[in-house]
Amino acid sequence: MNKQILLGAEAVAQAALDAGISGVYAYPGTPSTEIAQFIQQSAQARESGVHSKWCVNEKTAYEAALGISYAGKRALVSMKHVGLNVAADPFMNSAITGVHGGLVLVVADDPSMHSSQNEQDSRFYGKFAMIPVLEPSTQQESYEIVRYAFDLSEEVKLPVMVRIPTRLSHSRSVVETGEALPQRQLAPTQERNRWILLPVNARKGYTRLLEMQSQLITRSEFSRFNREIPGSGDKGVIAFGIAYNYVMEVNRAYSLDLPVLKLSHYPLPERKISEFTGKYSEILIAEEGYPLYEELLKGFFGNRKFRGRLDGALPRTGELSPTILAAAMGVELGDARSIPGIVEPRPPMLCQGCSHRDLFDAILQALAPYPERHLFGDIGCYTLGALSPYNAISSCVDMGASITMAKGAADAGLFPAVAVIGDSTFTHSGITGLLDAVNDQSALTVIISDNGTTAMTGGQESSGYGKYGAICRGIGVEESHIREIVPLKRNFEENVKVLKEEFEYAGVSVIISRRECVQTAVKSRKHE
Repeated sequence: MNKQILLGAEAVAQAALDAGISGVYAYPGTPSTEIAQFIQQSAQARESGVHSKWCVNEKTAYEAALGISYAGKRALVSMKHVGLNVAADPFMNSAITGVHGGLVLVVADDPSMHSSQNEQDSRFYGKFAMIPVLEPSTQQESYEIVRYAFDLSEEVKLPVMVRIPTRLSHSRSVVETGEALPQRQLAPTQERNRWILLPVNARKGYTRLLEMQSQLITRSEFSRFNREIPGSGDKGVIAFGIAYNYVMEVNRAYSLDLPVLKLSHYPLPERKISEFTGKYSEILIAEEGYPLYEELLKGFFGNRKFRGRLDGALPRTGELSPTILAAAMGVELGDARSIPGIVEPRPPMLCQGCSHRDLFDAILQALAPYPERHLFGDIGCYTLGALSPYNAISSCVDMGASITMAKGAADAGLFPAVAVIGDSTFTHSGITGLLDAVNDQSALTVIISDNGTTAMTGGQESSGYGKYGAICRGIGVEESHIREIVPLKRNFEENVKVLKEEFEYAGVSVIISRRECVQTAVKSRKHE
């Protein structure tokens, strides 16, 4: 046994290493980035040859992990919640194929949208795919659950999802780790038809998945991660995942002694829930994220015994907290402390010396003569160009949408149609949209802001580094309309001239704005 102080994300990573994984596959995205990053920096991973390079996107990450499973070894795949949308195709189908070596998907959700576009609850995907889902409450349980998840995956021959929220991923605690297992030997599956999803095989796989549901429910009934904490009175609490921590903190702090049913292993243990709810007149349902199980327990016609996010006992949006749960559990809190007037909000801003600053200055100048000035943006540091003093970006919806939205606007007659996209986002989801534009010869200008790294999530390697011009040529963008600029103040007039020329071109043009991220430049100089 060994004790370490670990983030929740790091506890997940250490558990996967100790479970004998052969690879971790991921695309960086807060709050999941630290999982793969920990493994990349781990001496244990290097000594055992664990594959840990960043992937182009979440779909390729999941498919590569599935390939390791096919070969009989164990794989971890990690991503943030919106990344699961990108990986949904192989994820859903892997529930039909099943797995061979253990495959664990860790999804880090972001309630309150600290760094995300939505509050999406990944448990819906797990229920949709009809696979086991585990939701730890603490860093220690994160370690234990991930180790257990690999065993469970191989026993039931299904991928297993582990869901952690931001507060668990990014907070530290002492974690006691166990003995590390060796990697599995190479042993590719011999069940060929199971992995070929022609309709005749897929129908059998789907039937097999349906037949397994009763077995999965039985496992959750007897799971050590689902348990009742006895109390007194006629009111109880069903607490899911990290919400259990908050509930128990309130229970102890105010000596409430409410009985609690802790649930961290799904599908729902029906018998355990039925026995618990039958004993109490009122049940508070505390789950971080959407009221997924509250809806199921209330039923379509509304069972008034159950309280939670749907009836206003808990807020419908945002994270839970001990304070929020205390009020819902009947504690009189008095007036909340007000924020002193001297405390000013600090909105996010582009770093001093950031290359995006000089790029936006040039873009705004080049767009100034046009009556319609719209710049389609994307996911990355440069999204901050939507804020003052630039107020430059007109849209930011999802990874890669800048190019395809600009193409659609061009098809509608908008001129000029201009998209700005980061280097890592371009290889993640932008290439296919550019190919659509080339095939249609849309009047579109794509600006790739290449700062040489995936800067927004901490400076990870960018998959297309040094290849963007070649990629655009390979797709079919004309050589003469692939231009490069260096976003510096001394190049301002020349950069504006290049932008104006390409805005006027009645076809697809690409401008690669290349200058190293100021943060990685500082780190590189310090390292040198």
